[in-house]
Amino acid sequence: MMLCVVGSLSAFAVNVVAAVDAKFDKGLEIAKERKLRDSGWQDSRASLSMLLENAQGESSDRKIRIDTLEVINDGDKSLTIFDEPRDVKGTAFLSFAHTVKPDDQWLFLPALKRVKRIASRNKSGPFMGSEFAYEDLSSFEIEKYHFKYLGDEQIDGQSSFLVEQTPTDQYSGYTKQLVWLDKEHYRPLKMEFYDRKNALLKTLLFSDYAQYLTQYWRAHTMTMVNHQTGKSTTLTTHDITFKVGLTEADFSQSSLKRAR
Repeated sequence: MMLCVVGSLSAFAVNVVAAVDAKFDKGLEIAKERKLRDSGWQDSRASLSMLLENAQGESSDRKIRIDTLEVINDGDKSLTIFDEPRDVKGTAFLSFAHTVKPDDQWLFLPALKRVKRIASRNKSGPFMGSEFAYEDLSSFEIEKYHFKYLGDEQIDGQSSFLVEQTPTDQYSGYTKQLVWLDKEHYRPLKMEFYDRKNALLKTLLFSDYAQYLTQYWRAHTMTMVNHQTGKSTTLTTHDITFKVGLTEADFSQSSLKRAR
């Protein structure tokens, strides 16, 4: 009788492990499809507004431009320039995302006339007082996470995959992120960010999607809500153009100081 019980428990354990492995395999499969569908756009230039709101309802608005360059076999490069208001005008942020090593990021502060490098251990800090952390501004790279498929859910009437992604970076400010991707186009619809204590920190909502070059989808509205502070940041894209001819030369530390 004891042998039967042990045998049954062993078989049960094997089945459980197989089921867990299947969820990790499917999570990675979904992530790879998401990445594949958003590959080949080369470069883009966008103009956006950034609305910051605090828990009391007070707000401030900023105007920014973002140039982005797709890099084959590595993370994307981006240059963000602040045009308004006057107190942040000329501030520029340069990011070199990577697949397996920490991202390289620099911030040019015109008032100080110097370039500040963002240390890896500080990437969880807020970007320019917004609810987006420096690490949130990196391109989506499969190597940055471990993935696990959690099931299917409905988000705003759309059938979606729910995937848990766990950062591989030891300095990440998150223990995990939950991502809802619509099944038809593999676009992110919603993300939840959990802090180092595994408590829900922020939720990012994607809306107003538009398709470009008959293939690439971009959310024109992205709202990040901080549940622990009551603050929020909304990024609204007003214009975006692809294949404008950007090159590696447009993304250098010297380009930070030339940004206008």
